[in-house]
Amino acid sequence: MTTTTTTTSSPQNRTIVRAGTKLRAIRVAFRALERVAPGIGARWATTLWCTLPNTGGRRRDERPRPGERSTLTLADGRVVAVESWGFGPPVYLMHGWGGWRGQLGAFVQPLVDAGRRVVAVDAPSHGDSGPGRLGRGRATGVEFTEALAAAAGKHGKPAAVVAHSLGGAAAAVAVLDGLPAAKLALVAPSTRLSEGLAAFQRTVGFGERTRTRMLTRMEGLAGRPLADYDVIGLARRVELPPTLVVHDRNDKEVPYDDGAELAATWPEAELATTEGLGHQRILRDPAVIDVVVDYVTR
Repeated sequence: MTTTTTTTSSPQNRTIVRAGTKLRAIRVAFRALERVAPGIGARWATTLWCTLPNTGGRRRDERPRPGERSTLTLADGRVVAVESWGFGPPVYLMHGWGGWRGQLGAFVQPLVDAGRRVVAVDAPSHGDSGPGRLGRGRATGVEFTEALAAAAGKHGKPAAVVAHSLGGAAAAVAVLDGLPAAKLALVAPSTRLSEGLAAFQRTVGFGERTRTRMLTRMEGLAGRPLADYDVIGLARRVELPPTLVVHDRNDKEVPYDDGAELAATWPEAELATTEGLGHQRILRDPAVIDVVVDYVTR
């Protein structure tokens, strides 16, 4: 007797098929542009790289209550949303790529209870901030650094910065630029922009002619070397503040080894390792919050 198994096509399966088909088409297009028009390919690659992910999990709101809302105006008229709670030395919260300030909201009440003023920032094109330089839904890492520096310029010298993912790299570069942060707490920090770009190149399939032009274009947009965002090596260039790195062994977005290497390389850094929290749940884990708050306030 022959048994036939029928698989029903679910919406999730259809989405996966569509995503795979779209990626194959993108790769074909980049291969063609690599041969005949690498400049056009570079512009397209830059647009894709700078486009925010459409992921609902990054919009979680862990804030205990609404805080005092304000805005900052950056160069070119870009408007950044800021929210603050409490009184005392300011501790800044900086979210990661595609996120927003509410993701770090679980840190707010413990920091306020410890006598700190909490200042949370949305990078351009994120959260409640206005569009970035490249328009709505797109941003660059430099804009994270600019937003954090502008907030500190208005609200005062940071007693600490608590930052997640790309926000961690942005905070480190802000220190390179002169941000006088007394301490850093970097949760699942992005540390190697160059490796991320290499992985992106492999995924969408463009070649070296396109890559070279893309990097030139991105450095022009940033107004600085992209190598600044490979923050492992910053200890050779600037005196870094005491830093806590918190990273999960099961992080699928930023490898645990990257955070461990940063903690081992920076002179006054220490590592706190978690298991099973991944890249997002780590922001609302009570034990992580306790460790971070104790570190930045003791």
